[in-house]
Amino acid sequence: MNFFQNIGRHTLNLIQQLGSISLFFFAVLRASGSSFTRPRLTVRQMYFAGVMSILIIAVSGLFVGMVLGLQGYTQLNKFKAADALGFAVAAGLLRELGPVLAALLFASSAGGAMTSEIGLMKTTEQLEAMSVMAVDPVSRVVAPRFWAGVVAMPLLASIFNVCGILGAYFIGVHHLGLDGGIFWSQMQSNIDWSYDILNGLIKSIVFGVAVTLIAVYNGFSSRATPEGILRATTQTVVASALTILALDFVLTAFMFTE
Repeated sequence: MNFFQNIGRHTLNLIQQLGSISLFFFAVLRASGSSFTRPRLTVRQMYFAGVMSILIIAVSGLFVGMVLGLQGYTQLNKFKAADALGFAVAAGLLRELGPVLAALLFASSAGGAMTSEIGLMKTTEQLEAMSVMAVDPVSRVVAPRFWAGVVAMPLLASIFNVCGILGAYFIGVHHLGLDGGIFWSQMQSNIDWSYDILNGLIKSIVFGVAVTLIAVYNGFSSRATPEGILRATTQTVVASALTILALDFVLTAFMFTE
């Protein structure tokens, strides 16, 4: 009986968490109007969430593209199809690896930082001070960070894709000796704008909404203690990773299955 009781308790806790985060999401949307009238707050958060993450995104994309170039050439060469390396790498990055890996990196860097920052503001009673001064903390603190993450995520995923393709080009053309013109022509003739690029951008936007919402929710609802901030940051990274993988399966099932 204890086994079934634990299952029921965890199920009820999960439903309660989903309800709480849904209500919090609607509260952020209602409070977004005032944040749009002060775009400087959102632009500043875009700098911290997006610009400060460009280095890790670009370097990771470059090495992922290089690995895909090596592995793809090895497998395609077995079937005498090494000339299709450019298309194979670009399709894998644009459809799956680019949005997913960029979102995972974004969650571990910018997402964790958002949770820690909001949790620290709650611990030092800055959020309560805003409420006392008739300033909505959701509008002043949460909404700019949420929209900054939503806007920054597809841009970071695009940078990841570009760096990955350049890494594969370097390995395939300069290291393995493939023809550069064939590499780019195969990619240009087979990559479709709506099927490959647009669907990948939609994925990255959905991941940005999910990751940023989880980050700001965990920070805003964390306990006002150092241990509470640490636990909230860990929950942000773990929950974001699981959510990204689950959403990727759902979106792939709708976008790329015929």
